[in-house]
Formats: sequence, structure tokens, C-alpha cells
Amino acid sequence: MPKLIASRPSTVARSALKLFLRSIGSLVLLGLLIGASAWLYLHPSQSRISGIVYGQRQGHSLTFEALRPDKTNGLGIILMVSGRWKSSTNLFSSAIVGPLLRRGYTVFPVSHLSQPEATVAEIFEDVSRAVRWIRHNAADYGIDPSRLGITGGSAGGHLSLLLATRGGPGPAHATDPVDRESSAVQAVAIFYPVTDLIDLGSSTENLGDGGPPKSFVEAFRAPQGSGLQWSTIGRALSPLYNLSSNCPPTLIYHGDADTLVPLDQSIRYQERARSLGGEVELVVHQGGAHGWPTMIWDIRAFGAWFDGHLLKY
Repeated sequence: MPKLIASRPSTVARSALKLFLRSIGSLVLLGLLIGASAWLYLHPSQSRISGIVYGQRQGHSLTFEALRPDKTNGLGIILMVSGRWKSSTNLFSSAIVGPLLRRGYTVFPVSHLSQPEATVAEIFEDVSRAVRWIRHNAADYGIDPSRLGITGGSAGGHLSLLLATRGGPGPAHATDPVDRESSAVQAVAIFYPVTDLIDLGSSTENLGDGGPPKSFVEAFRAPQGSGLQWSTIGRALSPLYNLSSNCPPTLIYHGDADTLVPLDQSIRYQERARSLGGEVELVVHQGGAHGWPTMIWDIRAFGAWFDGHLLKY
């Protein structure tokens, strides 16, 4: 009898341990399956061409990549690879645009020379050249040159909006046929862009002196000997002051806890655009700072936005 009593807890313990291990194993397997599914979703089958040179700046080659999914819809999305107006091919991962590739878009991540080596005005000139280059060579990538979308975040969102508000045909007399092409885009979907450099509001970059963002004074310097003042430079590089009635439909995701680029920047842009008859949709991410962990899934909404405004043409 004592032996029987002694053996029962041991048997129960062994059974409980086995059940626990099986549960852990099942959870691990489930986690692996979910992780593998997410990885596959964000890495659809594609071809990739890197190091395509679209221009030069101060002895540096300016490049972009072309990511083409196996099943294409014949449309292209340009990605501004830029944060704090700094750029590098190392800043880009194809997983970021996995949801767009899934929908059939050919994606063009565009890099530029970083500030302060290049000013923001020069960077804008260069990314405008990239759009013209892609449009001029659209047939090589199997895309429609009349329907280009653009995306990016922060500085990349700012550059996207500059192209949306200032993009247009190049000079007809330009020697290089690429420069004659239009730098306009037909749809925009971006994260937390700077829209007004003159009024930075509650931004941590605002010194309250009416000048440029405190960490980017060199990035916004005037060309030597030009005599340009900050008010002129700042307005020219602020999408808010370049809005017109024919700007492309725009989707903006912005966090309400962003202290670097306050939500007010996007609210005022939306209000101004709507007053001119433009289409700007603003999605406020509650508690979102200057970025949030689930942003990559918001790209799916960007894809739906591009579908609604590029595929319908």
C-alpha cells in the first residue's frame, strides 16, 4: 500500500510534465509557422536589379533599385529611402515593401546623397531626376509611365510631398531627354511628413527663432553667393506652400504622440489641400510617436490606396 501511494504522485507528475512539454512544443511550432508565414508574405518572389545610376552629385553616383514581382500589375511605386534627409542603400529592406510587391507593383527604392554633403534643395533636385529617369525608361521595367505612385516616411515623406506639389515637366530644351520628362507623381501614401518648415510648431526641432530645424541648419543652407534668405528657402521646400488644386490624391499616417514632426504638420496640410479641392486622407495612429512597431502592416493600407487611385485610370 505505501508503494502504491508513493508511485501515484510520480505518475501524475510525469503526465503533467509531458502535457506541459507538448503544450510548449505546440506553441513553439505555432510561433514558427506564424513567423514563416509572415516572412513569406513579406518576401514574395521577385527579381531585383541594384545599383542603377540615375545621376551624379559631387562625384558620387546616385542610384536606385528595381524590385519586380513575378506577377506584375504594370504599375510602379517609387520609395524615397530617406531619414533625416540621409540615405543609403543599406537603409532599405525589401520586406518593407512586401505588401506592395504582393499586389503586383514594381517598386523603385531611390537613394540620394545625404545631408549635409548635399543640401535638401539639392536632394530634391536629385530625386526629381530619379523620377524622370524611371519614367523615361518605364518600358524597360514593364510599367506605365503615366501612373507612378510614391511612398516614404519622415524625410522620405517630405520629399514625396515635394514631388507631389512641385513635380512637373522638365525644360523642353534640355539636352538630356531624361531631363525633359515629368517628375510628377499620380498618387502618394506616406508616414509623418514635414509639410511646413516655416512654422515647426511644437516640434523638438523648433528653436522658436523662425529659423530652420535646429539639427538641420547646414542641410538647408543657401547656395554660396545666392543671397537667399531662410524664408525663401523654407517656403520653397515646404509642401504646404506649394499645394495647388491638381495635386495627386494623398494618404498620410501620422502618430498623435510624435514630438519630432507633430501631427499638426499633417492636419494643416490636409486642411489646406481640401480647401483647394484636393484629396488628402489623414489616418491618426493613437499613441504613435515618430514611428511604431506595426508600421510594416500599414503598408497594406498603402497598397489598397494605390489600387484605388492608380488601377482605376
